[in-house]
Amino acid sequence: MSFEARLVELGLVLPGPFPPHDPLDAVIIHAGRARTSGQLPRDHDGNLVHPGIVGADLDVDQAAEAARWCALNALAVIRSNLGTIDAVDRVLSVLGFVTSAPGFVQQPSVIDGASRLLSEVFGPAGRHSRSAIGVAALPRGAAVEIEVEVALR
Repeated sequence: MSFEARLVELGLVLPGPFPPHDPLDAVIIHAGRARTSGQLPRDHDGNLVHPGIVGADLDVDQAAEAARWCALNALAVIRSNLGTIDAVDRVLSVLGFVTSAPGFVQQPSVIDGASRLLSEVFGPAGRHSRSAIGVAALPRGAAVEIEVEVALR
């Protein structure tokens, strides 16, 4: 089954895409790889999903849902640049940032929301390396931001 067909089977509709401001690109393609710029958790209308500080305003489940939206946005910009997500051979890495309250240490559980989505769509090819980093603030008050790097066919 193609990855595009898998999206349909899962009932997933990609938001956006929401490109970054100049002089940035949403995706850089080089040497058989594609890497996204940071993707925020935007819904189909472009609104942030669960903005705020994880461990203060939001719990882990809400933040993991935001991370899932980040992954959907990453797939949207990849599709926009490549024409299809079927051009992806496998997911290589995810870099996740979580706006964290002091003492909050469950950043990996938050970024699991993005990792699970990528595994659902790409199956074994969705397994990847990952970092989950706590930060004081993210653009527009987002709770989560991710970057995704994929190998291309």
